Amino acid sequence: MPDRIVSFIMSGGVGSRLWPLSREDNPKQFHDLSGNGSMLARTVRRLKAWPGGETPIYLIASERHADRVISDIAPLGLNGGRPIFEPVGRNTAAAVAVATLQAIHEHGSDALVLVVPSDHEISTELQFWETVEAGKATAERGNIVVFGIRPTHPETGYGYIEVTAEGGGVAAVSRFVEKPDIETAQRYVSSGRFYWNAGIFLFRAGTMRNALVEFRPDIWEAAERAFAAARTDVSGIYLPQSFYAAIPSTSIDYAVMEQARDIAMVTASFRWNDLGSWQSLLEASPADDAGNVMMGDIVAMDCDSCYLRSQGRLLTVIGMKDAAVVATPDAVFVAPVSHSQNVKKVVEQLEKSGRLETKFTASEDRVVVSGSWRKRVEHWLFDETLPLWSTAGVDHVHGGFHEALGFDARPLGKPKRMRTMARQIYAFAVAKERGWSGPADSLLDHGIGFIARHGRSGRGGWVRTLHTDGRVADPAEDAYDHSCVLLALAHAHRCGHPDALRLAGETFQFIDTHLEDNSLNGFLEVPGGEDMHFSNPHMHMLEAFLAWHAITGERAYLRRAARIIDLFRCHFFDQESWTLSERFNGEWQPLPGEDGQWTEPGHHFEWASLLVAFSLASGQKDLVPYARKLYSSAIASGLNRATGLAYGAVTRNGTPLDRISRSWPQCEAVKAAAALDGIGGPDLKPEIEARVARLFRWHIDPAPIGLWMDRIDERGRPAATEVPASIFYHLVTALMQYLDKTAGQVEPFPTRIPEKDAAQANRAYA
Repeated sequence: MPDRIVSFIMSGGVGSRLWPLSREDNPKQFHDLSGNGSMLARTVRRLKAWPGGETPIYLIASERHADRVISDIAPLGLNGGRPIFEPVGRNTAAAVAVATLQAIHEHGSDALVLVVPSDHEISTELQFWETVEAGKATAERGNIVVFGIRPTHPETGYGYIEVTAEGGGVAAVSRFVEKPDIETAQRYVSSGRFYWNAGIFLFRAGTMRNALVEFRPDIWEAAERAFAAARTDVSGIYLPQSFYAAIPSTSIDYAVMEQARDIAMVTASFRWNDLGSWQSLLEASPADDAGNVMMGDIVAMDCDSCYLRSQGRLLTVIGMKDAAVVATPDAVFVAPVSHSQNVKKVVEQLEKSGRLETKFTASEDRVVVSGSWRKRVEHWLFDETLPLWSTAGVDHVHGGFHEALGFDARPLGKPKRMRTMARQIYAFAVAKERGWSGPADSLLDHGIGFIARHGRSGRGGWVRTLHTDGRVADPAEDAYDHSCVLLALAHAHRCGHPDALRLAGETFQFIDTHLEDNSLNGFLEVPGGEDMHFSNPHMHMLEAFLAWHAITGERAYLRRAARIIDLFRCHFFDQESWTLSERFNGEWQPLPGEDGQWTEPGHHFEWASLLVAFSLASGQKDLVPYARKLYSSAIASGLNRATGLAYGAVTRNGTPLDRISRSWPQCEAVKAAAALDGIGGPDLKPEIEARVARLFRWHIDPAPIGLWMDRIDERGRPAATEVPASIFYHLVTALMQYLDKTAGQVEPFPTRIPEKDAAQANRAYA
C-alpha cells in the first residue's frame, strides 16, 4: 500500500471567461480573486496541508509562464516536487499522462496520484482532504476516483457526472456529460443523480497508465517519448517542443474517463466553485448588505447584487442590478451576471479582429503624458549620437563607415557589410530630412561614393562584404543587402543626391533579372539560391518599395510591395498562432524542427508597422488586423517579463529560443506601437512612452554618450562587447518616428519627388 499521495497541479489554462482580468500572459490562476493570494498559491498551500504527511507537489504549467511560476510559487516549497513545463498546450490528457509518467519514474506504479486544477475555490483545507481520504481505499483497489459536487442550481458552465448506486459514500459512475443547455441542466438537478464535475482525479499511477495504453496508446506513447527527452535543471523539468507538440490534444475526459470501466465518484464535503465566470465570483465573494461585491476603487449607488471590480481607476456605478462591471487600465466589461458566461464570445470576436487586449495585460501605472520622452530623445539623437557617428563612425582613411565601434568610440577594424554602409547612408539622410544641421550632404557623398566605387558586382548588383580598405571580401549578391541599398538610395534621392536615382534604377534592374523567384514572385536569397527562403529579406524589400512609393508617389512601387504582401498572406503569417514564419524550403514550406518554430518578436514588430503603412497607401484595410495580431503576439509571447524587453527569438507558443534582448527589436516595438496608435484600436500612447523608456533604461543609458548597449541577457545584465553600426538605422528610424508621432505629424514621408523622375528608377518594372 502506498504511504503517501503524489500531487499534481494542472496550471495551463487561460481563463478567458474572466476577461478582461484574465489574459493569455496573466491567466486567472495567477490572480488574487478573493484577497488571500493567487489561486495557484492557494492550491499549493491546500495540498501542503495534508494531515497524513507530506505530499510531493508537481506543477504542470506552460513554459511561457516559467518565470512567474519559479518566482511566485516555488518559494512556497513543493515538498520535493518541482514544476514541469509544457512548451505548448496539449489539453488535460497530455498533462495527466505526464503526471503519471513522473509518478511512476520517482514513486513507482503503485503510487497514488492526485490531480487537481490550479484555479478552483475550495472552502477549507480540512474538508478537502477529508474528501480525498474518502476515495483513497477505492483508488488503491484500482479504480479511478473522481469527485462530484452536489449541484445547487442548474449550471450550464460545468460538466456533469451521472451516478448509479452508492455505497459507503462512493458511487459508481455511469457517464460523464459535457456542459448542457439550461433545460437539460434543470433536468439533471431535479433527478438527484447528477453532480458537477470538480475536475479532480485520484488513481494509482499504474491504473492510469493501463487506461491510456488501452484507450489512447497514441497519447501515451507520444508522452513517453517527450518525457524521456525532457531536460531537467534546478528550476524544473522542461518537456521538449518537438516531441510534446506531437501528443494529440484532447481532454482526459474524452480520452479515458468516458471509456474506462470502474470509475468511482466521491461526493465532496467541501464547498466548491471553479470561479469560471463573473457570476461565480459574485456567488463566492464576500458581499455587502445589498449583495454587491466591490473590489478596488468603487463608488456604487442604488446597486443590487452586482460584481464591481476596478484596477487602477475610479469606477462609479448607479442603479445597476445583477450586473458585472469590470474595469482594467485598457478595457471595461459590462454585462448582466446571468450572461457573463458569454464573455468568451467577446474574446473570440476581439481575437478575430486582432485586438491585443486578449493577449497581454496593460500596466496599472501607465504613462499618460504623450511625448514625455521628447526632450531626452531629441538631445540624444541630435546632440550626442549623430555628432559621434558622423565623426568617429566615418572611415576617413579608406572610405565608407566603420562596421562597429568599441565603447571607447574607436573603430574595431571589422569587414564592412554592404547593409551597414547602406543603413548609415539612410540614417544620415533621414536626419537631414528631420532638420539635422550636421554635414549630411557630405556624408551622403562619402558613403554613396564608397559603395559605388568598391561595392558593385559585375552584373550591376552589390556585393555582400568589403574589407576595411574596400577590397571585396564576399562577392555574394544578397537580397537583404539590395533591399538596404534601395532604402538608402530612396532617402538620398529625396535629399537631392545626384547619383541616387541612377543607382536605384540599376539596382531594380539587377533584382528583376537575377533575384526573382519566378515560381512565386518572391526573391531568391542570392542568384541561383533556390533551396531555402527567408521572410526577412522580403520584409526589407517591402520597406524599400514603400519608401520609394512614399517619396515619389509612383504606384509601380506599390505594385512591387503588393507582391510581398501576397507572400505574407499566403506563406509568412500563421493564422493559428499569429506568428511569422522565418525559414522556408525551396517550396515555401516552413522548415521542420526548431527552424520551423523559430519566430522573432522584433520582426513581428517590423511587419506590423509596414503592414499599417501599406494599408494606408493601398486602402487594403484588412491588413490592420494582421498588424495588430503580430504586435499582440510579440507582446504576449515574446517578452522577457523580468525586463520587459523582447527576446531574440521564441517558438510559436512563446518558449524562448534566444534569450538575449538586442536593441533593435525594442526600436521596432516603438515603431509598431506608433503605427497602430490612432487607427481604430486601443490607445497605445502609453505603450509608446513605455517602449521608449525601456529602450533608454536598458540599452542607451548604461552606455557611453552617443553609443548603446546592444545586448542584454535574460537577467538584465549587459552582454555587449561592441557597438554595431547596423543598429544606428533602427535607432534613428524609431526615435525620429517617435518625435514625428508626438509632434502630431501623421505622414511619415511628407516630401515627394515628381513621378516623371521616379519612372526612371522604376523603368525595369513599369
